[in-house]
Amino acid sequence: MVNLSVIQSTSEFENLSTEWNNLLLKSASHVPFLRHEYLYNWWKTLGGGEWQNGELYIVQAHNEQKQLIGIAPLFLTQNKLNERALKLLGSIEISDFLDFITLPEYLDEFCQDLLHHLTSEPSLTWQSLELDNILDSSPTIQALEVSASKLGLTIHQEQLQHSPYIPLPEDWETYLGTLDKKQRHEIRRKIRRLEESGISYRWYIVEDEKNLPDEVESLFDLMAFEPQKNAFLTPDMRKQMFLTIQAAFNHHWLQLAFLEIEDKKAAAYLNFDCGNRIWVYNSGINPEFNPYSPGWVLLSYLIQWAIDHHRQTFDFMRGNEDYKYRFGGIDRFIKRITISHSLLK
Repeated sequence: MVNLSVIQSTSEFENLSTEWNNLLLKSASHVPFLRHEYLYNWWKTLGGGEWQNGELYIVQAHNEQKQLIGIAPLFLTQNKLNERALKLLGSIEISDFLDFITLPEYLDEFCQDLLHHLTSEPSLTWQSLELDNILDSSPTIQALEVSASKLGLTIHQEQLQHSPYIPLPEDWETYLGTLDKKQRHEIRRKIRRLEESGISYRWYIVEDEKNLPDEVESLFDLMAFEPQKNAFLTPDMRKQMFLTIQAAFNHHWLQLAFLEIEDKKAAAYLNFDCGNRIWVYNSGINPEFNPYSPGWVLLSYLIQWAIDHHRQTFDFMRGNEDYKYRFGGIDRFIKRITISHSLLK
Protein backbone atom coordinates (compact mmCIF):
# COMPACT_ATOMS: atom_id res chain seq x y z
CA MET A 1 0.00 0.00 0.00
CA VAL A 2 1.16 3.54 -0.77
CA ASN A 3 -0.07 6.78 0.73
CA LEU A 4 -0.63 9.69 -1.66
CA SER A 5 -0.45 13.36 -0.73
CA VAL A 6 -0.67 16.52 -2.79
CA ILE A 7 1.59 19.57 -2.79
CA GLN A 8 -0.03 22.75 -4.09
CA SER A 9 2.10 25.50 -2.56
CA THR A 10 5.39 26.78 -3.95
CA SER A 11 6.95 26.91 -0.47
CA GLU A 12 6.24 23.21 0.11
CA PHE A 13 7.67 22.44 -3.32
CA GLU A 14 10.82 24.40 -2.53
CA ASN A 15 11.47 22.39 0.64
CA LEU A 16 11.45 19.02 -1.12
CA SER A 17 14.86 19.31 -2.79
CA THR A 18 16.93 16.71 -0.89
CA GLU A 19 14.30 14.00 -0.73
CA TRP A 20 13.27 14.67 -4.34
CA ASN A 21 16.76 14.41 -5.83
CA ASN A 22 17.60 11.34 -3.74
CA LEU A 23 14.56 9.59 -5.22
CA LEU A 24 15.53 10.70 -8.72
CA LEU A 25 18.92 9.01 -8.39
CA LYS A 26 17.11 5.68 -7.94
CA SER A 27 14.32 6.34 -10.39
CA ALA A 28 13.73 4.47 -13.61
CA SER A 29 14.02 7.80 -15.44
CA HIS A 30 17.01 9.85 -14.29
CA VAL A 31 17.26 12.96 -16.47
CA PRO A 32 18.41 16.49 -15.55
CA PHE A 33 15.01 17.99 -16.38
CA LEU A 34 13.52 16.10 -13.44
CA ARG A 35 15.94 17.47 -10.88
CA HIS A 36 14.26 19.52 -8.19
CA GLU A 37 16.27 22.69 -8.80
CA TYR A 38 15.49 22.58 -12.52
CA LEU A 39 11.73 22.13 -12.12
CA TYR A 40 11.49 24.59 -9.22
CA ASN A 41 13.11 27.30 -11.33
CA TRP A 42 10.95 26.33 -14.30
CA TRP A 43 7.87 26.79 -12.10
CA LYS A 44 8.96 30.27 -10.98
CA THR A 45 8.76 31.54 -14.58
CA LEU A 46 6.30 28.98 -16.00
CA GLY A 47 8.91 27.92 -18.50
CA GLY A 48 10.13 31.38 -19.39
CA GLY A 49 6.59 32.54 -20.12
CA GLU A 50 5.47 29.52 -22.13
CA TRP A 51 2.38 29.27 -19.90
CA GLN A 52 0.30 32.23 -18.80
CA ASN A 53 -1.01 30.55 -15.67
CA GLY A 54 -0.84 27.32 -13.72
CA GLU A 55 -1.81 25.66 -10.47
CA LEU A 56 0.71 23.41 -8.80
CA TYR A 57 -0.46 19.82 -8.28
CA ILE A 58 2.44 17.59 -7.27
CA VAL A 59 1.38 14.12 -6.16
CA GLN A 60 3.85 12.26 -3.98
CA ALA A 61 3.64 8.74 -2.60
CA HIS A 62 5.14 7.17 0.50
CA ASN A 63 5.19 3.49 1.38
CA GLU A 64 4.24 1.99 4.74
CA GLN A 65 7.70 2.78 6.07
CA LYS A 66 7.11 6.45 5.14
CA GLN A 67 9.76 6.28 2.43
CA LEU A 68 9.18 8.53 -0.59
CA ILE A 69 8.68 6.14 -3.52
CA GLY A 70 7.02 8.24 -6.22
CA ILE A 71 6.42 11.77 -7.49
CA ALA A 72 4.12 12.94 -10.27
CA PRO A 73 5.28 16.55 -10.81
CA LEU A 74 2.09 18.01 -12.28
CA PHE A 75 0.40 21.35 -12.74
CA LEU A 76 -3.04 22.42 -13.97
CA THR A 77 -3.46 24.83 -16.88
CA GLN A 78 -5.50 25.49 -20.01
CA ASN A 79 -4.28 23.55 -23.03
CA LYS A 80 -4.44 24.64 -26.67
CA LEU A 81 -8.02 23.35 -26.91
CA ASN A 82 -8.95 25.51 -23.93
CA GLU A 83 -9.45 22.40 -21.84
CA ARG A 84 -8.45 22.13 -18.22
CA ALA A 85 -5.39 19.88 -18.42
CA LEU A 86 -2.93 18.26 -16.06
CA LYS A 87 0.59 18.49 -17.45
CA LEU A 88 4.08 17.62 -16.29
CA LEU A 89 6.10 20.43 -14.77
CA GLY A 90 8.66 21.39 -17.39
CA SER A 91 6.24 21.04 -20.31
CA ILE A 92 6.81 21.54 -23.17
CA GLU A 93 9.28 23.67 -25.04
CA ILE A 94 12.47 23.85 -22.98
CA SER A 95 12.57 20.47 -21.20
CA ASP A 96 13.69 17.73 -23.56
CA PHE A 97 12.76 14.71 -21.42
CA LEU A 98 10.12 14.42 -18.70
CA ASP A 99 8.53 11.61 -16.72
CA PHE A 100 7.28 10.52 -13.32
CA ILE A 101 9.90 9.92 -10.64
CA THR A 102 9.46 6.52 -9.03
CA LEU A 103 11.35 3.62 -7.58
CA PRO A 104 11.17 0.95 -10.32
CA GLU A 105 9.61 -1.67 -8.05
CA TYR A 106 6.73 0.69 -7.19
CA LEU A 107 6.05 2.06 -10.68
CA ASP A 108 2.97 -0.04 -11.52
CA GLU A 109 1.37 0.53 -8.14
CA PHE A 110 2.17 4.23 -8.22
CA CYS A 111 0.60 4.74 -11.66
CA GLN A 112 -2.54 2.86 -10.69
CA ASP A 113 -2.98 4.74 -7.41
CA LEU A 114 -2.18 8.06 -9.11
CA LEU A 115 -4.83 7.62 -11.82
CA HIS A 116 -7.36 6.47 -9.25
CA HIS A 117 -6.66 9.60 -7.20
CA LEU A 118 -6.83 11.94 -10.20
CA THR A 119 -10.19 10.54 -11.29
CA SER A 120 -11.80 10.36 -7.86
CA GLU A 121 -10.58 13.43 -5.98
CA PRO A 122 -13.73 15.63 -5.55
CA SER A 123 -11.82 18.93 -5.52
CA LEU A 124 -9.94 18.24 -8.77
CA THR A 125 -11.42 19.02 -12.19
CA TRP A 126 -9.62 18.17 -15.41
CA GLN A 127 -10.36 16.93 -18.91
CA SER A 128 -7.01 15.54 -20.04
CA LEU A 129 -3.74 14.35 -18.55
CA GLU A 130 -1.05 15.33 -21.05
CA LEU A 131 2.42 13.90 -20.51
CA ASP A 132 4.86 15.33 -23.06
CA ASN A 133 8.46 14.45 -23.88
CA ILE A 134 8.54 10.95 -22.41
CA LEU A 135 11.24 8.75 -23.93
CA ASP A 136 9.88 5.81 -25.88
CA SER A 137 11.98 3.51 -23.66
CA SER A 138 10.33 4.72 -20.44
CA PRO A 139 8.62 1.95 -18.45
CA THR A 140 6.07 4.55 -17.37
CA ILE A 141 4.30 4.20 -20.72
CA GLN A 142 3.37 0.54 -20.24
CA ALA A 143 2.50 1.08 -16.58
CA LEU A 144 0.09 3.87 -17.55
CA GLU A 145 -1.48 1.77 -20.30
CA VAL A 146 -2.25 -1.03 -17.86
CA SER A 147 -3.53 1.32 -15.17
CA ALA A 148 -5.71 3.32 -17.58
CA SER A 149 -7.25 0.15 -18.96
CA LYS A 150 -8.20 -1.05 -15.47
CA LEU A 151 -9.95 2.26 -14.79
CA GLY A 152 -11.68 2.46 -18.15
CA LEU A 153 -9.76 5.55 -19.22
CA THR A 154 -8.87 6.35 -22.82
CA ILE A 155 -5.10 6.56 -23.40
CA HIS A 156 -3.39 7.75 -26.57
CA GLN A 157 0.28 7.69 -27.62
CA GLU A 158 1.77 10.12 -30.11
CA GLN A 159 5.32 9.93 -31.42
CA LEU A 160 7.00 13.31 -31.34
CA GLN A 161 10.61 14.26 -32.06
CA HIS A 162 13.75 12.30 -32.82
CA SER A 163 16.21 12.21 -29.91
CA PRO A 164 19.54 10.72 -31.04
CA TYR A 165 22.41 9.77 -28.74
CA ILE A 166 25.93 8.29 -28.96
CA PRO A 167 27.06 5.37 -26.77
CA LEU A 168 30.66 6.23 -25.95
CA PRO A 169 33.52 3.70 -26.19
CA GLU A 170 36.69 3.77 -24.10
CA ASP A 171 38.84 5.93 -26.40
CA TRP A 172 38.63 8.54 -29.14
CA GLU A 173 40.05 6.39 -31.94
CA THR A 174 37.54 3.62 -31.22
CA TYR A 175 34.77 6.20 -31.38
CA LEU A 176 36.02 7.49 -34.75
CA GLY A 177 36.10 3.89 -35.93
CA THR A 178 32.34 3.63 -35.41
CA LEU A 179 31.77 6.33 -38.04
CA ASP A 180 31.85 5.85 -41.78
CA LYS A 181 35.12 6.66 -43.49
CA LYS A 182 33.94 9.92 -45.02
CA GLN A 183 32.66 11.32 -41.75
CA ARG A 184 35.73 10.18 -39.82
CA HIS A 185 37.93 11.99 -42.36
CA GLU A 186 35.75 15.11 -42.17
CA ILE A 187 36.05 15.41 -38.38
CA ARG A 188 39.81 14.95 -38.47
CA ARG A 189 40.16 17.42 -41.34
CA LYS A 190 38.21 20.17 -39.57
CA ILE A 191 40.10 19.76 -36.32
CA ARG A 192 43.41 19.79 -38.17
CA ARG A 193 42.46 22.88 -40.19
CA LEU A 194 42.07 24.92 -37.01
CA GLU A 195 44.95 23.39 -35.09
CA GLU A 196 47.40 23.81 -37.98
CA SER A 197 46.18 27.26 -39.07
CA GLY A 198 48.72 29.17 -36.99
CA ILE A 199 46.07 31.40 -35.44
CA SER A 200 45.48 31.48 -31.70
CA TYR A 201 42.64 29.41 -30.29
CA ARG A 202 41.59 27.72 -27.07
CA TRP A 203 38.59 25.92 -25.70
CA TYR A 204 37.49 25.72 -22.09
CA ILE A 205 34.69 24.76 -19.73
CA VAL A 206 33.48 27.52 -17.42
CA GLU A 207 34.54 26.79 -13.84
CA ASP A 208 34.71 30.17 -12.07
CA GLU A 209 31.34 31.30 -10.69
CA LYS A 210 32.26 34.98 -10.72
CA ASN A 211 32.61 34.78 -14.51
CA LEU A 212 29.33 32.95 -14.99
CA PRO A 213 27.02 35.95 -15.66
CA ASP A 214 29.36 37.30 -18.35
CA GLU A 215 29.80 33.84 -19.87
CA VAL A 216 26.03 33.36 -20.02
CA GLU A 217 25.68 36.68 -21.83
CA SER A 218 28.34 35.50 -24.28
CA LEU A 219 26.32 32.32 -24.84
CA PHE A 220 23.21 34.39 -25.55
CA ASP A 221 25.17 36.60 -27.95
CA LEU A 222 26.31 33.55 -29.90
CA MET A 223 22.82 32.02 -29.92
CA ALA A 224 21.39 35.29 -31.22
CA PHE A 225 23.34 35.00 -34.48
CA GLU A 226 20.66 32.45 -35.47
CA PRO A 227 17.35 34.27 -36.14
CA GLN A 228 15.15 31.52 -34.66
CA LYS A 229 17.16 31.45 -31.44
CA ASN A 230 17.26 35.24 -31.29
CA ALA A 231 13.45 35.28 -31.35
CA PHE A 232 13.40 32.57 -28.68
CA LEU A 233 15.53 34.66 -26.31
CA THR A 234 12.81 36.89 -24.92
CA PRO A 235 13.54 38.66 -21.61
CA ASP A 236 11.51 36.02 -19.75
CA MET A 237 13.34 33.19 -21.49
CA ARG A 238 16.73 34.75 -20.76
CA LYS A 239 15.74 34.89 -17.09
CA GLN A 240 14.61 31.26 -17.20
CA MET A 241 17.79 30.07 -18.88
CA PHE A 242 20.00 31.99 -16.46
CA LEU A 243 18.16 30.44 -13.50
CA THR A 244 18.67 26.99 -15.03
CA ILE A 245 22.36 27.59 -15.72
CA GLN A 246 22.98 29.01 -12.24
CA ALA A 247 21.17 26.08 -10.59
CA ALA A 248 23.10 23.56 -12.69
CA PHE A 249 26.38 25.27 -11.76
CA ASN A 250 25.50 25.33 -8.05
CA HIS A 251 24.63 21.63 -8.09
CA HIS A 252 27.64 20.61 -10.20
CA TRP A 253 25.94 19.43 -13.40
CA LEU A 254 26.65 22.36 -15.71
CA GLN A 255 28.98 22.06 -18.69
CA LEU A 256 29.18 25.44 -20.41
CA ALA A 257 31.98 25.31 -22.98
CA PHE A 258 33.45 27.87 -25.37
CA LEU A 259 35.84 27.83 -28.29
CA GLU A 260 37.75 31.09 -28.73
CA ILE A 261 39.58 31.99 -31.92
CA GLU A 262 41.90 34.99 -31.87
CA ASP A 263 40.50 35.92 -28.43
CA LYS A 264 36.91 36.09 -29.70
CA LYS A 265 34.08 33.71 -28.82
CA ALA A 266 33.58 31.50 -31.88
CA ALA A 267 31.27 28.77 -30.55
CA ALA A 268 29.57 27.66 -27.36
CA TYR A 269 27.79 24.57 -26.10
CA LEU A 270 25.45 24.58 -23.15
CA ASN A 271 25.44 21.00 -21.89
CA PHE A 272 24.50 19.19 -18.73
CA ASP A 273 26.87 16.68 -17.13
CA CYS A 274 24.55 14.44 -15.16
CA GLY A 275 24.07 10.73 -14.54
CA ASN A 276 27.35 9.76 -16.24
CA ARG A 277 26.13 11.28 -19.49
CA ILE A 278 26.53 14.57 -21.36
CA TRP A 279 23.23 16.15 -22.41
CA VAL A 280 23.59 18.65 -25.27
CA TYR A 281 21.08 21.40 -24.52
CA ASN A 282 21.88 24.41 -26.71
CA SER A 283 24.63 26.01 -28.77
CA GLY A 284 25.68 29.16 -30.55
CA ILE A 285 28.15 29.93 -33.34
CA ASN A 286 29.71 33.17 -34.57
CA PRO A 287 29.47 33.01 -38.40
CA GLU A 288 32.60 35.16 -38.68
CA PHE A 289 34.57 31.99 -37.94
CA ASN A 290 32.67 29.58 -40.19
CA PRO A 291 35.79 28.85 -42.29
CA TYR A 292 37.18 27.07 -39.20
CA SER A 293 33.97 25.06 -38.50
CA PRO A 294 33.95 26.13 -34.82
CA GLY A 295 30.77 24.25 -33.96
CA TRP A 296 32.08 20.94 -35.26
CA VAL A 297 35.50 21.45 -33.71
CA LEU A 298 34.12 22.29 -30.26
CA LEU A 299 31.68 19.39 -30.44
CA SER A 300 34.58 17.07 -31.29
CA TYR A 301 36.57 18.33 -28.31
CA LEU A 302 33.58 17.80 -26.04
CA ILE A 303 33.07 14.22 -27.23
CA GLN A 304 36.76 13.57 -26.61
CA TRP A 305 36.41 15.11 -23.13
CA ALA A 306 33.41 12.90 -22.38
CA ILE A 307 35.31 9.78 -23.44
CA ASP A 308 38.41 10.77 -21.46
CA HIS A 309 36.25 11.39 -18.37
CA HIS A 310 34.50 8.04 -18.70
CA ARG A 311 31.04 9.27 -19.54
CA GLN A 312 28.94 6.51 -21.03
CA THR A 313 26.70 8.50 -23.36
CA PHE A 314 26.70 11.71 -25.36
CA ASP A 315 23.03 12.64 -25.63
CA PHE A 316 21.95 15.03 -28.39
CA MET A 317 18.38 15.05 -27.03
CA ARG A 318 15.52 16.42 -29.15
CA GLY A 319 15.90 17.25 -32.82
CA ASN A 320 16.94 15.44 -35.98
CA GLU A 321 19.59 17.86 -37.21
CA ASP A 322 21.90 16.20 -39.72
CA TYR A 323 25.12 16.77 -37.77
CA LYS A 324 23.87 14.58 -34.90
CA TYR A 325 23.74 11.54 -37.17
CA ARG A 326 27.01 12.41 -38.88
CA PHE A 327 28.61 12.23 -35.44
CA GLY A 328 27.14 8.75 -34.94
CA GLY A 329 23.79 9.47 -33.30
CA ILE A 330 21.49 6.49 -32.79
CA ASP A 331 17.83 7.32 -33.17
CA ARG A 332 15.04 7.09 -30.63
CA PHE A 333 11.93 9.18 -30.03
CA ILE A 334 9.96 11.00 -27.40
CA LYS A 335 6.23 10.54 -27.00
CA ARG A 336 3.19 12.38 -25.75
CA ILE A 337 0.87 10.28 -23.60
CA THR A 338 -2.66 11.62 -23.27
CA ILE A 339 -5.31 10.23 -20.96
CA SER A 340 -8.82 11.59 -21.34
CA HIS A 341 -11.15 11.97 -18.38
CA SER A 342 -14.77 11.98 -19.55
CA LEU A 343 -16.27 11.95 -16.07
CA LEU A 344 -16.13 15.70 -15.59
CA LYS A 345 -16.95 16.98 -12.12
